Amino acid sequence: MTDAVRTTCPYCGVGCGVLARPDGSLVSVAADSDLRANWPSGHRALVSGATDSDLRAIRPSGHRTLTGDPAHPANHGRLCSKGSALAETLDDGERLLHPMVDGQGASWDEALDLVAARFRETIAAHGPDAVALYVSGQCLTEDYYVANKLMKGFIGTANIDTNSRLCMASSVAGHVRAFGEDVVPGVYEDLEEADLVVLVGSNLAWCHPVLHGRIAAARTARGTRVVVVDPRATATADGADLHLAIAPGGDVALFAGLLVHLDTAGAVDRGWLVAHAAGFDAALAAARETAPDLARIAAVTGLAAEDIARFYAWFAATPRTVTIYSQGVNQSSAGTDKVNAIINCHLATGRIGLPGAGPFSVTGQPNAMGGREVGGLANQLAAHMRFDQPEDLDRVRRFWGAPNLAERPGLKAVDLFAALRDGRVKALWIIATNPADSMPRAGLVREALAACPFVVVSDCWPTDTTERAHVVLPAAGWGEKDGTVTNSDRRISRQRAFRAPPGEARPDWWMLAEVARRMGFSEAFAWTSPAAVFREHAALSGFENDGARIFDIGALATLTDAAYEALEPVRWPLPAGGSGEGGRLFARGGFPTPDGRARLVPLRWRPPAARPDAEFPLLLNTGRLRDQWHTMTRTGLSPRLMAHESAPFVALAPGDAARIGAADGGLLRLTSAEGAALLRVAISRAQRPGEVFVPMHWTDAFSASGPVGRLVGAATDPVSGQPELKATPVRAEPVPVRWRGLLLHRRAVRPEGVHWSRVPAGAGHALALDGTEPLPAALGEFAARLLDLPRTADWIELADPSRGAWRFAAMQDGRLEACLFLAAGPDGAARLPQGAALAALLGGAVADAARGALLAGRSAPGGGVAERAICACFGVGVTTLRAAILDRRLMTTDAIGAALGAGTNCGSCLPEIREILRDTHADAA
Repeated sequence: MTDAVRTTCPYCGVGCGVLARPDGSLVSVAADSDLRANWPSGHRALVSGATDSDLRAIRPSGHRTLTGDPAHPANHGRLCSKGSALAETLDDGERLLHPMVDGQGASWDEALDLVAARFRETIAAHGPDAVALYVSGQCLTEDYYVANKLMKGFIGTANIDTNSRLCMASSVAGHVRAFGEDVVPGVYEDLEEADLVVLVGSNLAWCHPVLHGRIAAARTARGTRVVVVDPRATATADGADLHLAIAPGGDVALFAGLLVHLDTAGAVDRGWLVAHAAGFDAALAAARETAPDLARIAAVTGLAAEDIARFYAWFAATPRTVTIYSQGVNQSSAGTDKVNAIINCHLATGRIGLPGAGPFSVTGQPNAMGGREVGGLANQLAAHMRFDQPEDLDRVRRFWGAPNLAERPGLKAVDLFAALRDGRVKALWIIATNPADSMPRAGLVREALAACPFVVVSDCWPTDTTERAHVVLPAAGWGEKDGTVTNSDRRISRQRAFRAPPGEARPDWWMLAEVARRMGFSEAFAWTSPAAVFREHAALSGFENDGARIFDIGALATLTDAAYEALEPVRWPLPAGGSGEGGRLFARGGFPTPDGRARLVPLRWRPPAARPDAEFPLLLNTGRLRDQWHTMTRTGLSPRLMAHESAPFVALAPGDAARIGAADGGLLRLTSAEGAALLRVAISRAQRPGEVFVPMHWTDAFSASGPVGRLVGAATDPVSGQPELKATPVRAEPVPVRWRGLLLHRRAVRPEGVHWSRVPAGAGHALALDGTEPLPAALGEFAARLLDLPRTADWIELADPSRGAWRFAAMQDGRLEACLFLAAGPDGAARLPQGAALAALLGGAVADAARGALLAGRSAPGGGVAERAICACFGVGVTTLRAAILDRRLMTTDAIGAALGAGTNCGSCLPEIREILRDTHADAA
């Protein structure tokens, strides 16, 4: 459509293109097929029997819909469930709208003057290392560039780190060790040209569904084999040709054994090694020590010897092999070694930079790559230059005109917050991230924030971090700011504004530049647009480069404002004077090392830093869910994204559940050396015995369980500084459930003394409650505390002690403010009403005649029944799915897709659909 703005999704590092209207409503493209594929959630019943012309006629007026950009090479129009629901996250109701100082409203001048003054005073009294920035892979490249220039160039400290330290730092370190620079050699098209795809520590089907869809298409088209190396039987492992349920920390041993096998099988490309790499003999010798035979590898990895042998044989016999790795590799105390163990195997075989062949790191955040380009990590200089190279220091100093340039790396994330807690860092500015929830040892991080004399936070929404800030700055968000992001295959794309920022929200680059000017650095921070920032960033990448660094986008340094606005997605390197965009790298060598050769790294396996023992016999793994993003500040606003998993849980194997007496749906207290959390139990055959899994997303705002980071320790990789988030020793103890409850409220209340979890519903919120103590005799007072409302004349109650059921509703000015349903016993949930339909009544007038029906749990006529979502893209729930399977005699996932649409968009729900299909027919039989 001519009025569509082309922008880029703000979620993962796939970097999908999105279309949006300038007025802020999101649009679907004109193709008839897209009308059906992108129909709004909640109207699917209309779709199945309607023609395309019917769909145009019955589309709800004013309903925002969204589509991927068919012209964007990363996604060719496809979006995952999160991207498809972006329109539902644009409500400004919970946004930060105005600067705040000590909880009171302030003008921008007052807030920025204060930030600049406190930073100046801290530096004058304690030196530049007493201040720090903690930024985010959700910053745009222009934001990142200004932050890095301010801290490293002009304040004179490298104490700027990013939450990418938690997800990609080990990949960065592994790339630098192997290639001499942080470079991903391959491109997305390799996933479609490979004959073997090995996924290591990557639940691609849930975390990068669009890429997983490209692999699925390749399997259909060319029979691509897929091997998944992951402790859990994830959605990605479902349907793989081989799933290796590896023991945590076993990756180095597995790939050391593969290197030995490649040599024994004659698959090593010695000619390529002689010409383009160094260190093979030392790497092979170390691998033989770590993995002398299959029995040793099986003992370390917990895998069957025959499965290991099958994987090795497939890898050795398949020249077109891509190895994709992500957080299961990186988030480890041996993460960098894991990365290099994988890269060693590709270097040894010369399988790098070729069609369908290479090691491939996929990033978790939308601009983790862009942040690495500008030096967003504390141990990096800008434009892939290095602190340990004096000529690089001199080059950046001269380009920036920055005589006070930092000359050594700064504090990495875990060390930064430790320094904050012990007083070495006295002023901190946090941008676009929520470390009070996302960092390991979250309790100590919160103590550190409380201890710091001056904390500034820039964000779009209130978080557990903004609650602890002295100054809160309202940031422009996705759809409101302009800039660029770089995805996992080095493609730079524009994020364009299509709506005005709410209130007084402003872009992060602007805030940073304004503070820099107030600190006396006006000349170096005189940009008037993100395009000007980008031009400087591009110019630095090409400054005195001459091919020494692969990262070079000098060809973009002279873009006019109009050309920047119109910039098409383009992949680096893009040196000045070059032709065309960058492609695959290193097939013919040309590594950015002194001798132009790659390095194979000798490695020896070591176990995780912390191991189970008698006190903490289980190992905790944390990770992502399909429909959620980080700490849910955005996705938590979407009812349909909360409908698949509405509460945090702890997944454990059936045998472990039986051993400790945990019941499915019950409560379990997890305790580590760092803290404890109470969580719902999900018994799952996907779990390895001896291990538990907890999703990373929930916070104090969404659950009494709070962030799982409160359990995770501070062990880090010695090279990358990335924390171990996949292997924390814990113990698990069941906690009896005395009663269940449902609380519907117009406000996002946080009840005390009960276990709860919250989802958006209707005009308010629905909270599931679990009581660990018996219901008190004075139930009225107890209900008033849970409702956080006084007992007034407009308060109605219904008690049925014989059934163990009590119900309350509170009106204000004749409108429904909240209602509460309680049911005694651990099975009480079965006696609670469906919350979603009742929540639609919140804020509305309830006639006297309808009050009895309300307390009985009956909604207004036409109110729907909530069901757990299976396909978030098409709004298909489990009840609808099972009924259709039986009523229409659907036998395959293709038939389900044709009937309901489920599974036909991003495909991340297909493994669960297959399971429901099998179970439904088995139950019927």
